[in-house]
Amino acid sequence: MRAVLTWRDKAEQCIYDLAFKPDGTQLILAAGNRLLVYDTSDGTLLQPLKGHKDTVYCVAYAKDGKRFASGSADKSVIIWTSKLEGILKYTHNDSIQCVSYNPVTHQLASCSSNDFGLWSPEQKSVSKHKSSSKITCCSWTNDGQYLALGMFNGIISIRNKNGEEKVKIERPGGSLSPIWSICWNPSREEHNDILAVADWGQKLSFYQLSGKQIGRDRSLNFDPCCISYFTKGEYILLGGSDKQVSLFTKDGVRLGTVGEQNSWVWTCKVKPDSNYVVVGCQDGTISFYQLIFSTVHGLYKDRYAYRDSMTDVIVQHLITEQKVRIKCKELVKKIAIYKNRLAIQLPEKILIYELYSDDSSDMHYRVKEKIVKKFECNLLVVCADHIILCQEKRLQCLSFSGVKEREWQMESLIRYIKVIGGPPGREGLLVGLKNGQILKIFVDNLFAIVLLKQATAVRCLDMSASRNKLAVVDENDTCLVYDIHTKELLFQEPNANSVAWNTQCEDMLCFSGGGYLNIKASTFPVHQQKLQGFVVGYNGSKIFCLHVFSMSAVEVPQAFTRVQDLRYLELINSIEERKKRGETNNDLFLADVFSYQGKFHEAAKLYKRSGHENLALDMYTDLRMFEYAKDFLGSGDPKETKMLITKQADWARNINEPKAAVEMYISAGEHVKAIEISGDHGWVDMLIDIARKLDKAEREPLLMCAHYFKKLDNPGYAAETYLKIGDLKSLVQLHVETQRWDEAFALGEKHPEFKDDIYVPYAQWLAENDRFEEAQKAFHKAGRQEEAVRVLEQLTHNAVVESRFNDAAYYYWMLSMQCLNIAQDPAQKDVMLSKFHHFQHLAELYHGYHAIHRYTEEPFSFHLPETLFNISRFLLHSLTKDTPLGISKVKTLFTLAKQSKALGAYKLARHAYNKLQGLRIPTRFQKSIELGSLTIRSKPFHDSEELVPLCYRCSTNNPLLNNLGNVCINCRQPFVFSASSYEVLHLVEFYLEEGITDEEAVSLIDLEAPRHKRENKWQEITSNNSQTLRLDETMDSMGDDDPFTAKLSFEQGGSEFVPVVVSRSVLRAMSRRDVLIKRWPPPLQWQYFRSLLPDASITMCPSCFQMFHSEDYELLVLQHTCCPYCRRRIDDPSP
Repeated sequence: MRAVLTWRDKAEQCIYDLAFKPDGTQLILAAGNRLLVYDTSDGTLLQPLKGHKDTVYCVAYAKDGKRFASGSADKSVIIWTSKLEGILKYTHNDSIQCVSYNPVTHQLASCSSNDFGLWSPEQKSVSKHKSSSKITCCSWTNDGQYLALGMFNGIISIRNKNGEEKVKIERPGGSLSPIWSICWNPSREEHNDILAVADWGQKLSFYQLSGKQIGRDRSLNFDPCCISYFTKGEYILLGGSDKQVSLFTKDGVRLGTVGEQNSWVWTCKVKPDSNYVVVGCQDGTISFYQLIFSTVHGLYKDRYAYRDSMTDVIVQHLITEQKVRIKCKELVKKIAIYKNRLAIQLPEKILIYELYSDDSSDMHYRVKEKIVKKFECNLLVVCADHIILCQEKRLQCLSFSGVKEREWQMESLIRYIKVIGGPPGREGLLVGLKNGQILKIFVDNLFAIVLLKQATAVRCLDMSASRNKLAVVDENDTCLVYDIHTKELLFQEPNANSVAWNTQCEDMLCFSGGGYLNIKASTFPVHQQKLQGFVVGYNGSKIFCLHVFSMSAVEVPQAFTRVQDLRYLELINSIEERKKRGETNNDLFLADVFSYQGKFHEAAKLYKRSGHENLALDMYTDLRMFEYAKDFLGSGDPKETKMLITKQADWARNINEPKAAVEMYISAGEHVKAIEISGDHGWVDMLIDIARKLDKAEREPLLMCAHYFKKLDNPGYAAETYLKIGDLKSLVQLHVETQRWDEAFALGEKHPEFKDDIYVPYAQWLAENDRFEEAQKAFHKAGRQEEAVRVLEQLTHNAVVESRFNDAAYYYWMLSMQCLNIAQDPAQKDVMLSKFHHFQHLAELYHGYHAIHRYTEEPFSFHLPETLFNISRFLLHSLTKDTPLGISKVKTLFTLAKQSKALGAYKLARHAYNKLQGLRIPTRFQKSIELGSLTIRSKPFHDSEELVPLCYRCSTNNPLLNNLGNVCINCRQPFVFSASSYEVLHLVEFYLEEGITDEEAVSLIDLEAPRHKRENKWQEITSNNSQTLRLDETMDSMGDDDPFTAKLSFEQGGSEFVPVVVSRSVLRAMSRRDVLIKRWPPPLQWQYFRSLLPDASITMCPSCFQMFHSEDYELLVLQHTCCPYCRRRIDDPSP
């Protein structure tokens, strides 16, 4: 790589920044308080732009080329059009340090010492964001989504388009290593966005968008002031206090110097889509360079090695087109290749590689030796055991260990060197000098052999395969061919830049030049064909050409090789052999000769005359002359006819007439081939015709049709085909694959054996589409209980974690019902029933806690104080052991304390506040609880009697906080709560006597036996003038004719719960409207409840068996259109 100065100019002030117009025609420079606009082609100053009142620090051009922006120490940003007119100005509170346009949205980021602003043409105002430190540099990602900011305190902040910080990168040096320049790699081929960072800790670093560093820091040994990428991101430019611009690879490997300057380099950029570089310096110098990347390569026969990205070597096999890349991670200076050897010169060493095997197509290289020495050479050659270094007039031969074995001194500069083969360690070299001398050197011999001397300098040379002739291209572009032994000039050809002999044919050579490839055979005239580039090798019919950086193989016509008529010789030999075996039919021999000569009709007549009509048929068939072939068909033999049509179809297929081939295959009965062609060409109509004409017994072609229908996205026809052959399993798979679930379900209803094949993929599809509840039901329907339970458990856990406690309650209820379903299996009965009761309990807890959570978290209360009071009491009575995940005792006690105080239960409120003192209180509740604890002391130490719960069995008033839980302290009867208001319902559970089945009990209750009417206690006495009513108190006013009430009595003071057990007579006396039955599926027993206040209506959900006051239930169902507990829809007929 070398840099050539194209033009240079000098401004009066320091060049702090510069920007190219995206088409590369203009260059904008920030110089002093002005902008200078240059023509990049010749360095003409087009126009100075004045608009700023102080030094301009930064400039940036928009990607669309319509406008550019400049930022100055006068705290202002000016937007200019491409016609060099200022159109807008806005300010910051401090001097502008850097500006950058978003490459996609053209949003402008402008950064000052204490903030940065984002402006776009659509918005009127500039949105500004504060910065913790001075921003020194900024850069947008390729997709325009993120803006990286480099700070003076050593921090890189990556922001989104709205200015919000997404990633923060802290450099190890901190404020001692200010970030001075950053730039995102513009390459579209990189998988990740890569940020190059140069800081004044004298380091070059690379980071991913996530903030993760790529590799280690690279030490620079100077303070960098500017960093920029080439347009495609393959190289980096870096300039600063070392007064020069350095070229690096995209991985941070230094390749060389672009241009040395007299002062600090403040800015350097690459002209878009080119190899031109502009440099701006402290002293005002503007330098414009062209970078020239030379080709570093080597060739030996069919292997070509060349440098790629300056640090890699690619070895290409020119015959097989295989390529292998060797990453050197350093600048590759020279490459040499020979047989199984490859030598690569790096700045401080030479690496010698060898192939793993002797296979001619093997492309795996491994390091054989390393010569760790710095060499300066013009050319490098490698042999089997040596490397040859060319230094001006001197050749040095070194062993692979780096020891110099031999040296040759030439009379003139060496212009060309080539290995021409030989035994290992004794190879021959062909050397061409500037003075026209051509020498032959053997690596094991100190003495060079002069082959010949010509008047003009050598540019390229090659020796023929037999070592008898020498071809030379001189500096006048003339190709000269010599006889090595006689030194005679055999011929010469003009317009040549390179030459190569054919390695397989002595008298053939080719040379390139003037846009043509020239091929010369012996003394025949030159054959020309168009070709750009240089010829570097000629092997058989292939010529290897190098054009710019790519090597290609060119096939050339074989007009120069003698072709013998072997076929005719074979025919004559065949006839002689047949005669020897006793064949005497001359007509047959003559027919073979006629057919060879192309006289096919004469041959056919002779075949027919000799009785070999089948040979005539074969000949015409092979020649695709099917019309003539039909004349030689046997007496209507269908097999032969079919064979002929099939061959005709094969021919039509080969000559790219697929439609004709399909029709012929169908007429020949070759349906599979016809289907194959139709399917490959996407002819659905043709496939439909074939499928409908085929008999259902022809399973294989029909299955092929169905396969192509699926492939061509016609599932309807595929379904029709599967139905025709009765392949229901494939039909189910088709519906599942195409997600036609309704058809699949309909098929599953008719054929239950496919239920698993339908519902399991359906459930998986639902789960993948985040429809977990439906997926759970589908798993359940498919009989995959474990998957159904697993999905539900995950849903439940997620609901609890996300504080969706009503959903958690619903999922726990569903889990409990799943467990109850599985419990029908006797082997799992006990475990599953235990889980059922546990999940039912959790469902009730979360259902209640949902109201508490909403009350404490949301600004408005959705429940009455009495309801919250009842729920918090219910929860505290239920949370006697472990507290389930997500349920907070603090929130429950806090709710209880507040509602107790509001409802007049001061004693309970005081108790709740005392309990809270022993718990860890969240900060937001602390003040409220402390205040409540103090104010409750001013209230009386008792509870309102209206709130005290009543046991409907024994009529005992229970305390508001019950140590026994949700049961009566007197009779131990469990309370039945409303699932909405959580009031104790006027229900008493009763059990059936032994021997009474559920069915019998229901039939007895349904009898509605008439009760004895109570006798009228009022007596009517009528006299002449008056009518008197008298209450007869002698009758037993306390008598009750309801036998159930008598059963409510129990032994006082007992600690054990005595259930109410009823007989048939009691059941018969009951009214159907007074009894509620929880009809649990087996293996659970039904539960019976008797209402003690029949006039107060209670409703039970037929699905979850939760009890509600009828008015509450109707209101909730109107609100939610379903049961608030189990979400059973009101229009769902199933319980």
